[in-house]
Amino acid sequence: MARRLAAAAVALGSCLALAGPAGSADAAPADPVPTVFFGDSYTANYGIAPWHQDGDRFLCFQAEENYPTVATRRLADKGLTLDVQSDVSCGGALSHHFWEEQELLPGSGLRVPPQQEALKADTRLAVGSMGGNTLGFTRILKQCSDKLRSPEHALLPGEPVDPDEPAATCREFFESGDGKQWLDDQFERVGWDLEEMLERIRYFSPDAQPVLVGYPRLVPEDTTKCLTPAPGQTELPLADIPQDALPFLDQIQKRLDDTAKKAVADAGADFVDLYAHTGSNTACDGVNRGIGGLLENSRIDIGGQKLLWYAHPNERGRDIQSERVADKVEQVLNR
Repeated sequence: MARRLAAAAVALGSCLALAGPAGSADAAPADPVPTVFFGDSYTANYGIAPWHQDGDRFLCFQAEENYPTVATRRLADKGLTLDVQSDVSCGGALSHHFWEEQELLPGSGLRVPPQQEALKADTRLAVGSMGGNTLGFTRILKQCSDKLRSPEHALLPGEPVDPDEPAATCREFFESGDGKQWLDDQFERVGWDLEEMLERIRYFSPDAQPVLVGYPRLVPEDTTKCLTPAPGQTELPLADIPQDALPFLDQIQKRLDDTAKKAVADAGADFVDLYAHTGSNTACDGVNRGIGGLLENSRIDIGGQKLLWYAHPNERGRDIQSERVADKVEQVLNR
């Protein structure tokens, strides 16, 4: 059972400022602002313990101190109170799980409702991260790593896009032929789904302002940092992914960011640009890392088995997320 839950946990945990000027403090709402948080494992903050274990949602691995909780507290300290109607963020969520139910463990029958059901007529803010799982970032990682493909790590989510192509040539694979076509199709799907999601937020909560939260940067500009394990670790932060593929992974993240920004601009929503503010807190930044390494143990322990971070924000990364989200929400409420 512990092994099965561990497999589910890692699978569910994985995936991977356009606001106008702030107004005066007097513009801030005096009453609590009805708010819904939605999203995937980056909103749930998979990997941080303890996590909510009530009912079927315990397999969402939503941390008790995830960035919605911490950001809400930061805003309260500034006199801005959010009335959190729901936090339905769930590890493993794809963008379409905003309007379709999500099966938490294949074959288990455990499901959670579509996240849009949390929206109310009086919701004023809808905040969260989506898109990384729809892109298939775990499949991209496995395409580029023999270690992640190995039987030792068979429980890690995702399958390589083409297992017959060697991991060492993953960059070439994604830059031409079938690999490029697959990646282009995935990005097109992300764009469509984010547009659909933002439209649905406005439909179910006409007065709500959507705030889409981007993803923190995984790969630093100086990729030689990724050739040394973090203090106290034996594995490299990005495992055995070839160094020449690391800048390409960074380009994919940037393209995901750009795709999200376009959807946000078209919908008149707001965007929290984490990528632009986490260049010194990547998985390869040692003691300053805000992302847990691919094969680094997270804070979650099931039956004596530690689950891997698998490139999710650690506590430092969560605090960066919460600070940026709180700043953006303050801007939105003050304008």
